Amino acid sequence: MSATVLFDVPGPRGRRRQRIGSAVGLVFVLGLVGLALWRLGINGQLDPARWAILFDTRTNVPQRLLGALVDTLEVAAIGMIAATVLGAFLAVGRLSDHAWVRIPVAAIIEFFRAVPLLVLILFCFLFLPRVGISTSAFGALALGLTLYNMAVLAEIIRAGILSIDRGQSESAYAIGMRKWQVMTFILVPQAVRRMLPVLIAQLVVLLKDSSLGFIVGYLELLRTARSLVETLNFQFGPIYTFQLYVAAGLIYIVVNLLLSWLARILERRSRRDTKTATAEKTELPADVQMGGGGGPL
Repeated sequence: MSATVLFDVPGPRGRRRQRIGSAVGLVFVLGLVGLALWRLGINGQLDPARWAILFDTRTNVPQRLLGALVDTLEVAAIGMIAATVLGAFLAVGRLSDHAWVRIPVAAIIEFFRAVPLLVLILFCFLFLPRVGISTSAFGALALGLTLYNMAVLAEIIRAGILSIDRGQSESAYAIGMRKWQVMTFILVPQAVRRMLPVLIAQLVVLLKDSSLGFIVGYLELLRTARSLVETLNFQFGPIYTFQLYVAAGLIYIVVNLLLSWLARILERRSRRDTKTATAEKTELPADVQMGGGGGPL
């Protein structure tokens, strides 16, 4: 029986047990889903008339949900770009040979990683205006997302840089490149390419964390769904609560799936480009492959 690093490969009996366990688990999950749908049907939550409210332009429900989606993507995009750029600088700073750079950068990263995101958002919204820095709900949310995620991304990028073979940086130093050139042109691009799935996963988390904007009154997707629930409950009674929150959840799921799909495309393309570049570097000239200068021996 062959062995891996962590466990032995299961034999026929073990694989049979795994298949039986997977089948039992699948039946159990399907049973729970069926039970939930049955209960929802009994309570009338699956009535098509209730779901039609999501497409009724007279109530402004689809318009407001679409506008909330745009606002959510806007604040998330700003947070993603700013956090990625600042995180890359912080990662490089933490790897500096100079203690006067490395120690303060490490303190900044650890501080913003330790402080809860909700506290950062409230700090930006409530405290900054008291020191003369005016900020809106949008600005407070974007700044809070940036400060927290730049620290997380800095550690991700730093780990990616340290995972690169030391021989590459030593070779670069040997041909006279400075450390900032090695970081900029050799280590950071490879680290970002290697850590791309983790980076995209953290950006997905950032997108979902934008729902914390409700605490400062920013009308992102979740807050808008809550506002619609309150409005429609006042007009028609509490009959659309489930549908509106499900719609908001499905929008989040679709956007996150699209981001994950984009991450897989970028990862495959990056892997393919890396293999192509390696093949081009290792390919020998035709005359060398023929055994010398191409002339008679």
